[in-house]
Amino acid sequence: MMNFLAENIGTIIVCLILLAIVALAVRHLVVNKKKGKTSCGCGCANCPSAGICHGAKK
Repeated sequence: MMNFLAENIGTIIVCLILLAIVALAVRHLVVNKKKGKTSCGCGCANCPSAGICHGAKK
């Protein structure tokens, strides 16, 4: 087991860093969604896809 860890420590560290980045990105999206912010950041006033994003609300 220790031999496996020693041989793959670089890969393990890179995977943990990538996992942390993905977790932070998902957390950021969830927090913004709870605050009511849009994912594109430009608002929906003149967006042609506003009906798709928010259903039939106008």
